[in-house]
Amino acid sequence: MAAQLDGVFEAELQKKITESKVLVVGAGGIGCEILKNLVLTGFTDIEIIDLDTIDVSNLNRQFLFHKEHVGKSKANVARESALAFNPNAKIKAYHDSITTNDYGVNFFQQFSIVLNALDNRAARSHVNRLCLTADVPLIESGTAGYNGQVELIKRGLTSCYECVPQPAQKSYPGCTIRNTPSEPIHCIVWAKHLFNQLFGESNEDEDVSPDTADPEAGADVGSAALEKEANEKGNVDRVNTRTWAKQCEYDPEKIFNKLFFDDINYLLSMSNLWKNRTPPKPAKWDAVQEGDGEDGSIVEDSVTRDQKVLSMAQTAKVFGESIKALKEAVGKLPEGDHLVWDKDDKDGMDFVAACANIRAQIFGIPRKSRFEIKSMAGNIIPAIATTNAITAGIVVMRAFRVLQQEYEACKTVYVRLRVNGRNQFIVPETLIIPPKPKCYVCAAKPEVVLKVDTKKLTVREFRDDILIKALNMVSPDVLLDGTGTIVISSEEDERDCNNDKTLEELKIVNGCILKADDFLQNYELSITVLHKEAGREEAPFEIVADPDSLKPKEEEEKKEEVKPAAAPVDDAQPSTSKGLNGSSSNGKQSTTVNEVEDDDDDMCIIEDDEDEKPSTSKAAADAVTTPGKSVEKRKHAPEDDEPANKKAKVSSSHPMDDDDDDLVILD
Repeated sequence: MAAQLDGVFEAELQKKITESKVLVVGAGGIGCEILKNLVLTGFTDIEIIDLDTIDVSNLNRQFLFHKEHVGKSKANVARESALAFNPNAKIKAYHDSITTNDYGVNFFQQFSIVLNALDNRAARSHVNRLCLTADVPLIESGTAGYNGQVELIKRGLTSCYECVPQPAQKSYPGCTIRNTPSEPIHCIVWAKHLFNQLFGESNEDEDVSPDTADPEAGADVGSAALEKEANEKGNVDRVNTRTWAKQCEYDPEKIFNKLFFDDINYLLSMSNLWKNRTPPKPAKWDAVQEGDGEDGSIVEDSVTRDQKVLSMAQTAKVFGESIKALKEAVGKLPEGDHLVWDKDDKDGMDFVAACANIRAQIFGIPRKSRFEIKSMAGNIIPAIATTNAITAGIVVMRAFRVLQQEYEACKTVYVRLRVNGRNQFIVPETLIIPPKPKCYVCAAKPEVVLKVDTKKLTVREFRDDILIKALNMVSPDVLLDGTGTIVISSEEDERDCNNDKTLEELKIVNGCILKADDFLQNYELSITVLHKEAGREEAPFEIVADPDSLKPKEEEEKKEEVKPAAAPVDDAQPSTSKGLNGSSSNGKQSTTVNEVEDDDDDMCIIEDDEDEKPSTSKAAADAVTTPGKSVEKRKHAPEDDEPANKKAKVSSSHPMDDDDDDLVILD
């Protein structure tokens, strides 16, 4: 191994490599490459953690895995494969989630450096917070197709993962999803909602039934269908979708006919919707099964099955088989528990792909292959093995700098598909991006403003959708400031009586301050509540990361008028937040930051003097509008015409423990 050979590294670095202890979070495309690089470099004390198991689709880019490893733990197999390079290395693998209680601050403090190889915003945020608290350097990395990015996160020196607000995942009006889809993604979102209605965590906002409140449908929507469904008393008996499915024992034919024949006919009765649109064509189970001469045989080969657009007869068979498998899976769960959709779960993915394609056919929308649907449903950009390898190499070279405490040389690096104007495809930032003074994670006193309808939002929704999904907490406790009232407790079964109460019922109204605390993350947050009634298609809540951005414009202008002309720009406090193109996050030009000479000779990067100046374009707004849904992932390498020090906002829409951790989604 390189570190065991004298003369390969400087003596001091050689010693640090052999004595340091490294944690790798994620054993996917980037994680495998990082682990291989660490072992071949000479690191001998390594721990790696990943909850995922190996899927056949991983084998084309995760080279520590082979066909015989499919279904096994990624972390354990990566360890075994890496030991083949250096049997003397001490590698400990965890087949577990990094967000569990077993991996708190004390766990992170034992490491010299942490290397992230995730694609999950929630897990990234969690590791970010624990590394900040433990004061352990974190090297964050990710790829998106041919683009890659590597950055250092160091408390007090650099911006953290959450300094730049994450944009909300692109959302679609509920009436479009339920009534008038026009694109494949509309059908895919509908299919994912249907999965949750039948097998997952049900959400009223994800109802898949025709939307009678659609303003475009007119006042007498669906009258014929309603009359047909009316009982003897003239009323329509409505039952929960899952309850109905259980009553019919998840019969594929009955579910198919309800969703794709009865509901479509109901939509057709909303005649106003189809004045300027092509009306949908209902489909019945028997007719689709016959297939009008189509091949109805199931495609067994997984590669062909993923790449081919199946016939309607084949799709119907996949629909039926996936429902049977999911019914069996949900039947094994404890009472009240539910399935969680995962793009790498075969049955869940088959169900969503089949439902999306059947609905697309009905509405005259082009059908897609399972692979294409998986990419859209999971917000995936196909991974490129070469990009993973380049990015992982930069990660380990940055680790050398960190071990030598050469933090000023650890500027963010981007990998590009095409060279820029200076003939570079590996492009560094021109500056170290400092921490944001009012970041709701790494600031001295983290705080946010929450705009929400206090009359409608329940405590359960506040905990699940805002604290956990949007603010990435794991086990939050919440007190009402001033009264000491416990609103949410992380203790099991404690204060569950509050779950269905609205904030207003607990005296949480406009102007109240909540103190949220996550013991596992050692993270405290002050939340100022502002009452706001959201419109029909507006996000149910809005999180403002910088409370000062809520001040009236006149007040800000008045401050500018009384500011002494001769005072330095950073008289009160230097700007420590870099915006999208080098500007401060409040939209003003950033203050001067001393640049350090970068000698990135290990990547052969040459910089021109004229490009050393930070850009003065406007920064991203401090407000983050986040609907109560998943929010999707981070950063992308700058385009060819963008400055090298661009920082992009990020989003994520996935569960806490995602798998293909070599992917980062571009905005």
